[in-house]
Amino acid sequence: MYESPRHRFTLCRAALRSVLCRELGCSNEHLAFRTSRHGKPYATVRGRRAPISFNVSHSGTHGLIALAPGGQVGIDVEERVPHRNLDELIEAVFGPNEKQELSAANNRDRLHLFFRLWTMKEALSKAHGMGLSLDVSRFEIPPDMRAGATSGSVRLAGIPGWRLEDISTDRFAAAVAYEGRGR
Repeated sequence: MYESPRHRFTLCRAALRSVLCRELGCSNEHLAFRTSRHGKPYATVRGRRAPISFNVSHSGTHGLIALAPGGQVGIDVEERVPHRNLDELIEAVFGPNEKQELSAANNRDRLHLFFRLWTMKEALSKAHGMGLSLDVSRFEIPPDMRAGATSGSVRLAGIPGWRLEDISTDRFAAAVAYEGRGR
């Protein structure tokens, strides 16, 4: 049976509701969602903001849900499939050092690096909660993470303490970002 993107979206959101209800100890009918000023969703239980942050991402057949009991969280997953406008995307979303490293990589490594960096930037952007108003080309992924490290700290929009984890596999690129104050 063919699963359409709409069907996968619906399944991912149903999974989110199930996970949140379990974590918050509430029934589905008491769980609702609202959005912040910049459009980041948050959960409410019986009209009160829930004490947990969440984020969802899906790409192709892969979906991820991240929860954080304190602070904000962002997650992104992307299937590694070639993009016909890869050069334009690189120019639009990456900083000078990132662009240089991407241009020096061969085709397969370039696509792999592109998606690693893209998911890390997207996870940070989603965790920060500013949505598209945050210009991701104005910050760069730390050099050690660009070189292959799977975790690191990031200063984002002048705010220190963001933690970034690369959770990619051979089949997809994925990253999670969260507030890591005191760590």
